[in-house]
Amino acid sequence: MTPEERAREKIDQWFKNSGWKVINRNEHETTMHAVAIREDLLNHNLEADYLLVLDNKAVGVLEAKSVNVDISSDKVTEQVTKYANNFPEDKSALQRPLPMLFKSNGKDILFKDYRNRESDWQSIDHIYSPKEICKLLNITDFFAGLPTLEKKGLRKCQWEAINNLEESFRQDKKRALIVLATGAGKTFTACMSAYRFLSYTPMRRILYLVDRNNLGKQAETGFGTFRLTENGEPFNAIFGVERLHSSNIPTDANVVISTIQRLFSLLKGENISDNDDDDQDDAQNIVLPDNPKLPHDYFDLIIIDESHRSIYGNWRKVLEYFDTALLVGLTATPIPDTMAFFNDNRVINYTLQQSIVDNINVDARIYRIKTKVTDEGGAIKEGDKVEEITLYTGQSEMLTIAENQTRNYTPEELNRSIINPAQIELILRTYRDDVYSQMFADQQREENYYYLPKTLIFALNEAHATNITNIAREVFKEKCPKADMNRYVQKITYSANNSNDLIRQFRNDKDFRIAVTCTLVATGTDVPPLEVVMFMRDVQSSTLYVQMKGRGVRTLGDDVLQTVTPNARSKDYYILVDAVGVTEHQHEIGGSGGGEPNISLETLLEKISRGYVPDMYLNRLAATLSRLYYKAIKEQKENIEKFRKLSGKDMKDMASEIYQALQDNKLPIFISADKPNEERKKLVAPLTDSKEARELLLEIAKGTLTILMPGEDIVIEKGFTHEEAEDLTKEFENYCNEHKDKIEALRIIYNNQGEPITYNMLEDLRKNMLQEDSRFNYIRLWNCYSIIKPENVQQYSNKEVREALTNVIQLVRYAYQQITQLTSIVPSAHKNFNLWCGQKQRNMTEQQQKIMKQIVDYVASNGYCTITDLMQIDSYTALQVSKAFSGAENANKAIYSMYKFITFDQKTA
Repeated sequence: MTPEERAREKIDQWFKNSGWKVINRNEHETTMHAVAIREDLLNHNLEADYLLVLDNKAVGVLEAKSVNVDISSDKVTEQVTKYANNFPEDKSALQRPLPMLFKSNGKDILFKDYRNRESDWQSIDHIYSPKEICKLLNITDFFAGLPTLEKKGLRKCQWEAINNLEESFRQDKKRALIVLATGAGKTFTACMSAYRFLSYTPMRRILYLVDRNNLGKQAETGFGTFRLTENGEPFNAIFGVERLHSSNIPTDANVVISTIQRLFSLLKGENISDNDDDDQDDAQNIVLPDNPKLPHDYFDLIIIDESHRSIYGNWRKVLEYFDTALLVGLTATPIPDTMAFFNDNRVINYTLQQSIVDNINVDARIYRIKTKVTDEGGAIKEGDKVEEITLYTGQSEMLTIAENQTRNYTPEELNRSIINPAQIELILRTYRDDVYSQMFADQQREENYYYLPKTLIFALNEAHATNITNIAREVFKEKCPKADMNRYVQKITYSANNSNDLIRQFRNDKDFRIAVTCTLVATGTDVPPLEVVMFMRDVQSSTLYVQMKGRGVRTLGDDVLQTVTPNARSKDYYILVDAVGVTEHQHEIGGSGGGEPNISLETLLEKISRGYVPDMYLNRLAATLSRLYYKAIKEQKENIEKFRKLSGKDMKDMASEIYQALQDNKLPIFISADKPNEERKKLVAPLTDSKEARELLLEIAKGTLTILMPGEDIVIEKGFTHEEAEDLTKEFENYCNEHKDKIEALRIIYNNQGEPITYNMLEDLRKNMLQEDSRFNYIRLWNCYSIIKPENVQQYSNKEVREALTNVIQLVRYAYQQITQLTSIVPSAHKNFNLWCGQKQRNMTEQQQKIMKQIVDYVASNGYCTITDLMQIDSYTALQVSKAFSGAENANKAIYSMYKFITFDQKTA
């Protein structure tokens, strides 16, 4: 390397350190915004050593010399000024001549602002960054100072998302949506974007909007651990990060993390306490105060996490109050409302499938458990004992079903109004008994239930979750009697006051193995060690379904996984246990649900009784009355008349009058509860004037829960899905055919001439299969064939048989259609050994037979071995075999003959 080349290498690095992308002139693209172009062409056949270009406009040049050249000389100065004065007219420049001039020899750097011709050259310690150049040249373009984004430390999808986002803002688009698959690092991407905007643009305040408070705490941790900064310091050591937990925002807060509910409270000047009360979307008729506590231009940028959920309906008014802020949405599952809100400006669409291909996430294996009651419903028969609970009051009564009370119940009623403990127990027992023998069989895990794979169970409602939790404790107590079941199985729902602590414990605590939830852990929550997601409730929304499945896709290193689950090996996939058919139907692409208030009936009645009667609340009440009327006709007829007596109005008539008044559009406009609103209040007076009528309505709405004592159920189907098995085995067969000339063991099996296949060959094939596709585990493939053709594939529960490496030979022979039955060599090895010994031409002494019998199991499990191989494993046996056959050569011939007979077709031996 010449002295000048060494200097150029140093200068290249200086440019990169200052945020410039160094390229050759043929590599320039218009999307590059801060580049130093090597050897760019100028007028009169001149070439600038480095041309500095910001936002596609040339701003300066650097003349590079070798280390032994005095860059302060007039000659070097003459060169660099000539370049500045000869920039071509057919290329874009900020101004002419080019204003920013640099000279360097890889040791020193001199700078001159050429706008002032009389100024002196200054010695500087680094090449100025894009942001510094912008300041010197008074460039007002908001994003001109952004340095080139380096790929180091970022996933490809994150790098593309940030680049595309910045490009979108440069094009003056005010809203942008980042769609990144669950597990692809949305928070990390947001941290990187926030760091760049705060560091290199005039932005000073960013709002990070979260859907729930536990996600706010998670985001706060993310900003605290983000270190992809210039000096490696954490983000929160450079910029102020404040999770909103009081009514005051510190003046030095650059990033404010909040739910939209807390933000609204802040705008109104209300006190804010640090609890989870605003987790449940208690939407109101949002009216912004006349003098909000924060000015409308307080935030420069708003990043909206989980943007498929929290920004629609009435809450949208809060967000749009900050009308000068740029908006960025983060989601894995955009819905139509999301796309519309962000003006269809999706800057990246990185799907779950892409993330699996890129090994960022793991795929699901679907294990179906179908029971008769889950699939068909059941019956409550004469003589059955049940506990009937009135849910509103909590009162319970033990009953014996009389003849006239017998009835059938549907799968839809199950776990809503009917609890069949036998159904819950059967699903949990089936899962328990199959988790090691079937679901994780290919990983050959130690069957240790104290370290059951971390399992998340989705329940239908709070009562269902409670029943699952209690029954799971009994079921798993049988396998790990010394475990503290109150820690082993825990419920994480909104009723748990310490839900954030429970989520953290579930992530890290070795003793916490099963979490039961409804929707609290359905979105956004990271539990990377999670390996099983069980659906004991159906889901109709495609957005919610993808989010729920997404809890299992997170990857993590083997060492980290094993600190939480010591008997685990690696997380190559997760198991989706489908106990309700959630994987077997299409899911609806839903909207945001922001049209109606998402509040409980109890809250609705309380607000109406206090005089809060806007159209949307009246509409919601009428819809509820109508639905409950028909529900009462079917299940609680006596309550219809009781309600009429208490309120003086029939439920159906009251609903009809409200609907009619709203439809006629004759009601005075609702402004606030402070106004008389007489006509509106008259419509709801039957309820607001009677506390007893409201309580009865709540009792009807909540209904009753009938618990069978104990109930009955049977499994009608279980196992991995047929479709998954077919897809995987087809891919494996294609792999075998494509590699039959590339891998020695495949070549031998394909040719089917009985050539010896050693342990090393089989191990090499096994490793090659897994490198090609982590799903090509031979135990998993064997199980898949058993799903497709159970009549042709023999399953083995014995661990030694299941894990025999020679099963790879049988598997490949079956894939090549050389055999019609897929069976292991091991179980019949000794029988075939006896047949081999008994062949007429076989002339063996009793001693030879006895010594050969000692190595049958090894050969049957591991493949052909020579005396040399045996010496490495069991030298005593190797010497005995060699001695019995008068030398290694004869011994090897005998071992090969036996191997060939028990492994391939006995008739050819």
